[in-house]
Amino acid sequence: MSLLDALRANPDALDHLIWHGDFDPTRSYEHVEEVVLASGAALERFAKDNAGGTYFLCGEGGEERPVLFADSEGGAALLAVGVPELVRLLLAVPWWRDCHRLTQEESANATAEYLEMAEESLERDLDLPAERDAVAAALGLEVPSEAEALARLREVAFGLGPSFVLLNAEEGGAYEPLFRA
Repeated sequence: MSLLDALRANPDALDHLIWHGDFDPTRSYEHVEEVVLASGAALERFAKDNAGGTYFLCGEGGEERPVLFADSEGGAALLAVGVPELVRLLLAVPWWRDCHRLTQEESANATAEYLEMAEESLERDLDLPAERDAVAAALGLEVPSEAEALARLREVAFGLGPSFVLLNAEEGGAYEPLFRA
């Protein structure tokens, strides 16, 4: 069974990633506009976020393919090499969108804001680490530390990312990078 199939079949894991990771692999409707990779490689939609962003698998193959995220405002970034790496990132640093420079300092600020919002909206004490660890165990994954996840995201986004330029299919304009060095 693929990791996406395992995730879709596990309501607790699915709920955790939808709520905390803003990642829903049960929704894969069209992106806000038609897009293509500049390289001409295939793009396969496989998940959405709640703001109109889309997760794509790039190229041919299975879940080991590079994962590109495109938001609804014209920004994009390569996030991971494979679905397992993406899910580990979402478990370790669900606030990755708030880390434009992928630094530990940004993440610390985002972590505090995220936990405050989660507690306010849920109106209950939230044991995110325990819940996250249970989800990871159910999916057979190890969760990297926040620092390890950000370092790997930086490596993928800045090392491999430039080879995965997303274009508006109609106008040909490139999406803006979501991260800055």
